[in-house]
Amino acid sequence: MSVASPPRTAAARPPRVVEERPLRHPDSSSPAMMTRRGWWLVGMNFLIPGSAQALAGNHRLARIGLGSTLALWVFAVVVVLFALLAPTAGLSVATGAWLPDWLALLRPVPLLLAQAALIGYAVLWAVLTVDTLRLVRLVRTGTVARFGIVALAALLTVVSSGSAAYAAAAVGTARETLGAIFQVTGPAVPPSDGYYNILLLGADSGEGRDSMRFDSISVVSVNAETGATTITGIPRDMPHFPFAEGPMQDRYPDGHEGHADPTCGWGSGINQLRTEVEVCQDGDLLYPDATANASAPGIEATKDAAEGILGIEIPYYVFIDMHGFASLIDALGGVEMTVVERLPKGGGPAYEGQPAEDWAIGWIEPGTQRMDGDTAQWYARSRYTTDDFDRMERQRALQQAILAQFTPQTVLTRFQEVADAGADIVETDLPQSLIPFLAELAMKAREQPVSTIELTPAGGIDEYDPDYAYIAELVRTTLHPPTPTPSPEG
Repeated sequence: MSVASPPRTAAARPPRVVEERPLRHPDSSSPAMMTRRGWWLVGMNFLIPGSAQALAGNHRLARIGLGSTLALWVFAVVVVLFALLAPTAGLSVATGAWLPDWLALLRPVPLLLAQAALIGYAVLWAVLTVDTLRLVRLVRTGTVARFGIVALAALLTVVSSGSAAYAAAAVGTARETLGAIFQVTGPAVPPSDGYYNILLLGADSGEGRDSMRFDSISVVSVNAETGATTITGIPRDMPHFPFAEGPMQDRYPDGHEGHADPTCGWGSGINQLRTEVEVCQDGDLLYPDATANASAPGIEATKDAAEGILGIEIPYYVFIDMHGFASLIDALGGVEMTVVERLPKGGGPAYEGQPAEDWAIGWIEPGTQRMDGDTAQWYARSRYTTDDFDRMERQRALQQAILAQFTPQTVLTRFQEVADAGADIVETDLPQSLIPFLAELAMKAREQPVSTIELTPAGGIDEYDPDYAYIAELVRTTLHPPTPTPSPEG
């Protein structure tokens, strides 16, 4: 026979749950408590996504939110540690540069996974915010406070999910830009005599030009250990130049010759090689592997000419469309230049002797100024009131100024614009596997001045009959200066 339990007195009752766990079991009859609880839940959802659900909602959703948040924090810490302690290794992992060529198609995967994870987290953060507002029970909060809680939640969602979405877009842009500019496959050629030498070509295909010629020709030599950079400018009209070993040397064993037929290029200048090789000769027979290696016969012929002139190995090129690089200048926020003399904008005189005042569409005035893209383009192009050697010096100064603009702060704040502009105007045969190492060298290069070699009369070069043996020696001694011999004691 069971004995009935005595009735429990009020003093024996346990404390109400709402007094011990007000976030999960609040006193819904108190607007003041519900309002405080609402502010707390919204704030916690922003600071530690998933914590609001852990304390007041669905534990399964809480585990997803907290697990994702922890994973994101770990990922952020790893990225920061790589950036501070091993940036080259971090960039290698991110770009897939560590993968062998036979797995090159998988190189975009790390950035693709990072982009997908950030998009997923942005969506999850928005879902957690909506669920948090459900947990707040707005109808139980104060009349004024409920609008403030919703406004705060919306603002924090824009900040949080928007930041994750922006990061995802930046990662996607980086992935697409790397794929558009750099070659997925291709071996990384080791440095030649301690230097990475890259042919830098600028071609002007703007209105009024009868063909696209390499009007700006330079070789950028980067020391593979220190990052010290030397830019050697080659005059576009340099005549009778030798070629390095290859098909063009076989054709011109005694140096390049001029052409009587203007269809094949005017005179014997190096900037006519593209027209000669690709229009008047069968370039694909001369350089059958050029297209497959992300180059072109005219570019390969110009490489051989630059190697013959300078006496160095040049395995890679970077081509910049000068007609479109104004967008890159604008993406960088302009470029600061000091103009020495007044320069006209415009396509040049309609007849010999026509005053610049009659054909110029504008002027670049002397003095230090921040140029937009259009002005910088004309600054690099203008030559009718000066000469080609002066234009070379201006182009080199502009190149250095643009390099100086590529600070981490500028790239981060204008990343989308810079990436879009770069993908539109830059072509190269540099492989993606070389990106981390070149990025490391670029950071080292920023810490020291860029030296230049100008093959002009001011530099002791006869513009009509250059001494190519002297030029090769000049380049060699500049890149490898002799070590001073210590004086003997005594």
